[in-house]
Amino acid sequence: MRERQRAEIVRNLLAERGFLSIADIMAATGVSAASARRDAGRLADAGLADRVHGGVQAIGDAFSKAMTQKPLATRSFDASRTINIEAKRAIARRAVEMCAAGDVIVINGGTTTFQMSDFLRHTRLKILTNSYPLAEFLIHETQNRVALPGGEVYRDQQLIVAPFDDDAIQHYSARLMFMSAISIGPLGVIEGDPLIARAEAKLLKRADRLVVLADASKFAARGSLVVCPLSRVSALITDSRAPPEALAMLAEAGVQTIVVEPEEHSTEAA
Repeated sequence: MRERQRAEIVRNLLAERGFLSIADIMAATGVSAASARRDAGRLADAGLADRVHGGVQAIGDAFSKAMTQKPLATRSFDASRTINIEAKRAIARRAVEMCAAGDVIVINGGTTTFQMSDFLRHTRLKILTNSYPLAEFLIHETQNRVALPGGEVYRDQQLIVAPFDDDAIQHYSARLMFMSAISIGPLGVIEGDPLIARAEAKLLKRADRLVVLADASKFAARGSLVVCPLSRVSALITDSRAPPEALAMLAEAGVQTIVVEPEEHSTEAA
């Protein structure tokens, strides 16, 4: 993880908790104790925190002004929700068809994965998700069991972002994870925000197989943070508008690619 990514994660955690121990920083970023102490020192040098025994304590007004929740570096949920809706629904339908009764699955937050909601009405699954609109739908409209990670809520993206490795989901074990992303490229599954990338990588550890949901627009180059390489992707579902060079890239990487036809007429799930 790059230093800039670590710094953003540590600042956000301090904003949430008010105090971070060196052990907290190590757990959240995966760095050594020496690197964690340097990260803590940078917060103190910037005037955002006081060094205290074992960690750092946020300085009230200075930190509050600096850390008013910044928007994540990705499009809002509402802005993305109706883009390519016909393709997203067809992809989501096919994704749900991959589930078997009683399956344990993970669904990351995103507008394509949210479209799975309508097709999960009559399933009986155990679902871990960091999407609170999806969780709300599943709780009220289905009989699926629902689990949520701990973390901070980002309203624009309607995500629960949980960068900690030692929270309640560390013992969760799923057969499948369904993931959307900002883009797909030769380096793998790409995101645009370090907090989202970190949280998704953590969710990915809980699943045996990864299924990526990506409409044709997701093969344009966007974002710069690799969540995982293509070698980690078991299958990718896209629509028939996907560029031939993208399909060739996936085939060369050994990714099972499933192509669906966009729905001609659709209504969004409630």
